Amino acid sequence: MSELIHHFIGIQAARRPDAPALLYKNDSYSYSDLQGSIDTVTAGLLNLGLEPAERVAIYLPKVPKAVYGIFGTAQAGGAFVPVNPLLKPAQVSYILRDCNVRILITSSDRLSLLANVIPECHDLRAVVVVDNKLPSVGSIPGLDLLTWDLFTARDQISRLPSRIDTHMTAILYTSGSTGRPKGVVLSHRNMVAGAESVAKYLGNTRDDRLLAVLPMSFDYGLSQLTTAFSVGASVALMDYLLPRDVVKAISRHNITGLAAVPPLWQQLAQLEWPDDAINSLRYITNSGGAMPKTTTEQLRQRLPNTEIFLMYGLTEAFRSTYLPPDQVEVRPDSMGKAIPNAEILVVREDGTECAPDEPGELVHKGALVAMGYWNDPEKTSIRFKPAPNQPAGIPLTEIAVWSGDRVRKDEEGYLYFISRNDEMIKTSGYRVSPTEIEEVVYSSRLVKEVVALGIPHSTLGQAIILIVSDSDTPDIDGIMRHCQKELPNFMIPQVILAKDSLPRNQNGKINRQSLAAEYGDFFQESEN
Repeated sequence: MSELIHHFIGIQAARRPDAPALLYKNDSYSYSDLQGSIDTVTAGLLNLGLEPAERVAIYLPKVPKAVYGIFGTAQAGGAFVPVNPLLKPAQVSYILRDCNVRILITSSDRLSLLANVIPECHDLRAVVVVDNKLPSVGSIPGLDLLTWDLFTARDQISRLPSRIDTHMTAILYTSGSTGRPKGVVLSHRNMVAGAESVAKYLGNTRDDRLLAVLPMSFDYGLSQLTTAFSVGASVALMDYLLPRDVVKAISRHNITGLAAVPPLWQQLAQLEWPDDAINSLRYITNSGGAMPKTTTEQLRQRLPNTEIFLMYGLTEAFRSTYLPPDQVEVRPDSMGKAIPNAEILVVREDGTECAPDEPGELVHKGALVAMGYWNDPEKTSIRFKPAPNQPAGIPLTEIAVWSGDRVRKDEEGYLYFISRNDEMIKTSGYRVSPTEIEEVVYSSRLVKEVVALGIPHSTLGQAIILIVSDSDTPDIDGIMRHCQKELPNFMIPQVILAKDSLPRNQNGKINRQSLAAEYGDFFQESEN
């Protein structure tokens, strides 16, 4: 059994050294190859003077050297910080400064983009460029610029630092609902427990091949690596341009497992799938937002032999619930039940448990609960609080994640998402879930994507606006007629607006905060 996250690879390299671990374009890397590259990175980091718990940022697309950097940092005793490759220089600079990154692993083109902000990152002492080209970034006193060849041409590992499973090993930055991104601190224990839990309910084995299409800076994307390595499976790394590229990669690599977020699933559900892709795909998973029922139905039609796992998670606890495939048709709007080795409660504001079907806040207890937000005790105290139902005789307080999500639990223990506490719409005295409205609009099949927002209104408190997107000109009148037919009066949108596309945050989710800011003065301007 693994104790530290990099042990997954070492165990597999000892058992099955020639088994494929990573697939990238036309190349295949065995577990022995992977362990050797990780050892080389570990030696390079230790020779640069990396101390236990110091941060190493990896600002790269999904390439093998990004994987070496992540697990090499963990093995060297540091904390890896995967930076989304889509971020702009100012956002990257914020992350490097916020968690005091010591070493940055990146490419020459990305380093060129960062040339003006690198001098602001006063804690940086080394930058490693993976493609062996050193761009000009000006003279920065005390900063070593190294090519990959120079970085890895180091002495072999003489002695690894002593680490235990409760030590920090990663910081993942979440987009957050307000303000700057927050760095979620994860221990080895968090990541090992998460990988083993997910592999258990997905039934992963060494015969699986997972396609990694999500950013490794996203916990759901990173878990494609950790889950696969925990059982000796292989992972194909891919940065796709078009949804069709994903389907082609499934055929090419005989992929058995694919994870994605709802916007990508909605696109994939529209495509015709070749027989070899249909036949190879054992399961698919969704997280990062509720899957529209119509999308689930379309995927079931496209992939009749593929198991669908609908999941719910949050970076602060990795994964919380899953809906087994045999329940998808029975209760397609459910989040399911707790994953193995997690306890999920639905509680009132005072921490007491809710009755069946009574709305409350989802609270996650167990080994997957993160260590808090880096260098932010105030926000940590809001989200990480004493766990409910702790026996009075236990002197030390267990900390749980209070998700901020409103859910309900039915008589059989299945959970149902209602809304984020800060996304609930208060209109005409009613509390309205935007998700409920969006599901109704999706069922009309008149839109590709939709977001329901509560916008300040002088008489209603908040008025409901729908923002819709479609490949063609949306049928606004048809959508409104459908809403009038399917929704009670207080849930019918006041206005339906069309956009060519909806904004995304760095993890590919629809950016509700951006839309709310864009249309926040809509009714005020209309009244004027």
